[in-house]
Amino acid sequence: MTLMQAVAPGSGRCMRIAILGIRGIPANYGGFETFVEQLAPRLVERGHDVTVYGRRGAVMWTESHYRGVRLVILPTIHTKHLDTPVHSLLACAHAATQHYEVVLVCNAANAVFTAVLRIAGTPVVLNVDGIERLRKKWGRAGRAWYWLSEFLATRIASALVADAGKIQSYYRERWGAESTMIPYGASTTRPEGTAALSALKVEPRNYFLAVARLEPENNVDLIVRAFSRVRTDMRLVVVGDTPFPSDYKDTMRATAAQDPRVAMTGFLYGEPCHELQANSFCYVHAADVGGTSPALLESMALGGCVVVSSTPQNIEVIDGAGWAFESGSEDSLVDALQYLVDHPLEAEAMRGRTRARIEAVYSWDAITQSYEKLLADTARN
Repeated sequence: MTLMQAVAPGSGRCMRIAILGIRGIPANYGGFETFVEQLAPRLVERGHDVTVYGRRGAVMWTESHYRGVRLVILPTIHTKHLDTPVHSLLACAHAATQHYEVVLVCNAANAVFTAVLRIAGTPVVLNVDGIERLRKKWGRAGRAWYWLSEFLATRIASALVADAGKIQSYYRERWGAESTMIPYGASTTRPEGTAALSALKVEPRNYFLAVARLEPENNVDLIVRAFSRVRTDMRLVVVGDTPFPSDYKDTMRATAAQDPRVAMTGFLYGEPCHELQANSFCYVHAADVGGTSPALLESMALGGCVVVSSTPQNIEVIDGAGWAFESGSEDSLVDALQYLVDHPLEAEAMRGRTRARIEAVYSWDAITQSYEKLLADTARN
């Protein structure tokens, strides 16, 4: 099933929906959190009763509701390997007692815990994300766990969601499982301020931008190394961090410190990040694992010129509206960045194409409608 096939009028009745498998909202970490912050309030606006589960210590919001969404904050163990599984197990156990009509769970790694919900008779829609076991940060045991999670996702969940056609094809070919393809969305409303630019002492259209967690598969180090070879007075702004210590992050920061043109901001969300996306000369996305990148969509929606690694998922998103470099190749990325520096009119022309691509395929309203229909169909079944 494709996004266009999934779009249909609302279900016509109020559903009690829970969403879990994330750190919580308002978003202050990654793509799933940004996705849920956009989806959940829109479902509330359509008349549904929506609860989002978050992790204690990760959610700074102190009120019981956020934009009409009820928040349930549960504890976890804040270590790299226990943070997600402990919280997801607690969230599934709690949700199983609340008589939700359907639960949307983020990340195939949580598949095993959804068995608690299914035993309780609660339908589960599972957004599988990308092929997590391919991420460089995982050792042999971690990859085995994610392989098992993929298998369990196809056996336990009531319905699967893939955020890219490539991921949908993978689950069909590898596991013989069908899924509904619903990508992430993005808003084309430009921010009015430039306070974030002023704080970093950068000028509009005079800096490259990368937004990503500082993890190996996102290849931020590749972006920094390539940029250091580009002949330009422009700057590179890197937005992102990780919640846990890592050798990669330390090495990444040391590499960036060698070029005075590079600025690293740590985590930024909401208006400050959108200001940087709306005013960059070029947004660079070098990840080689995962599905659709919300940060890439946001930059395109705000009229950004974009350069992406040539993974099938990224090529699917830009569909000719952006520039692709050979995945993993520093030389190829250098060539792409230098070409745009030397041909600024090409970058300017690209901005109109990226925004048009988002308006045609990735609007939040169409995506919310798709999720609403899938959740309603799953609840009825």
